[in-house]
Amino acid sequence: MPQKKDRVVVTGYGMITPIGKNSRETFENARKGVSGISLLRSFDTAGLPCRIGGQIDDGWINGLPLGRLQGVEKCTSRGLRLMITATAEAAGSARLEEVGDRGRIGVSLGYHGENPTVEDMVLFSRHYAEGAWDVDGLSRDEAYSFFKFFRRKPDVATSVLSLLYDCRGANLTVVSACAAGSQAIGEAFRAIRDGRADVMVAGGCEASLNFAGFIGFVLIRALVEKYPSAQEASRPFDRKRNGFVMSEGAGVLILENLEHALGRNAPIHAEILGYGSSADAYRITDLHPKGEGAVMAIEGALSDSGVSKDRIQYINAHGTSTLQNDLVETQAIKRVFGERAREIPVSSNKSMLGHTIAAAGSIEAALTVMGINNSVILPTINHEFPDPKCDLDYVPNVAREVEHQIALSNSFGFGGQNACLCIAKFPN
Repeated sequence: MPQKKDRVVVTGYGMITPIGKNSRETFENARKGVSGISLLRSFDTAGLPCRIGGQIDDGWINGLPLGRLQGVEKCTSRGLRLMITATAEAAGSARLEEVGDRGRIGVSLGYHGENPTVEDMVLFSRHYAEGAWDVDGLSRDEAYSFFKFFRRKPDVATSVLSLLYDCRGANLTVVSACAAGSQAIGEAFRAIRDGRADVMVAGGCEASLNFAGFIGFVLIRALVEKYPSAQEASRPFDRKRNGFVMSEGAGVLILENLEHALGRNAPIHAEILGYGSSADAYRITDLHPKGEGAVMAIEGALSDSGVSKDRIQYINAHGTSTLQNDLVETQAIKRVFGERAREIPVSSNKSMLGHTIAAAGSIEAALTVMGINNSVILPTINHEFPDPKCDLDYVPNVAREVEHQIALSNSFGFGGQNACLCIAKFPN
């Protein structure tokens, strides 16, 4: 006889994005169709075919809560500071500090670590001569600290977050490109549903708008190179799309066992019904041309949730604005939903935010929760030239006020790493 699984709800959420310093500001700007894309200020882009991105104002980033651990700032990257800012919002709204058994609170984070700076790479070269490294010289060089090594390790982020918020339960780091944020939420969902945790801080963060983080995507020609203006560059599902816009940000959900949340009278914003995860097993960068992995992830989330296909009322698309991704995602949705695919609103938050990589799935999941609770489907902006091969309802340019109860949130990453979350309104 199958074991009864615990229900999992969302008791808090937070984010920081190129269009908002918190969840409410991000949602309201997205509702208005505001773009957060601009010319990059973080490094010199002269000579690069793409010189734009989604940047976050430094003034929006919280100072570190140093009361719990002195010296943590030395291990803290920009990406983790974004995550701490988003987590402070989420933890505050969920009243996370009230949870007594800290051993039942875990952290699940999608993150790739901090990229080295050009200055660091030049510094390293100064300490290599005549076929040998001068380790003593490097250790004495005041321009370099071994803390920079820690900031490049993805797992340090979950450790620091656990220390700052006194989370002593499961500690998971997910490194899976564009699917990382969604997979971190999905794995946290499973931990609670299976009874291994009461509460999970789950999300993702990314801050790779420097030369080392940016140049790889330039070299594989994945970034947008032709655009009338920075704000018009990200155009998912549009015929004139030609690459994605790279951005930074962080998003987090506080997931909680339903009975535990009710027992402490915590606010309940939504319920996570199911999670699907898959691999294309096809190529390192390309999606399977027929969307095999994407189909598996979507169908996996539906099967896991026990929700029939005819009950899905909205899909928050991965929608990166690349030629291949948008076409493949469209095909996958049509394969899963058949003729009904054309009746389901599908929109891409990346048209406004750009692609926040490891943070994308968590930000989009939080915006999906907010959309359900506000009866608003956010738009796909810059949708001006219909692509006959992308022929679904992409909620073009203007948000749509419509009540919806159950939605899917898709994340399909480089290397064919796929995730899908099924999210539902919680009946108050």
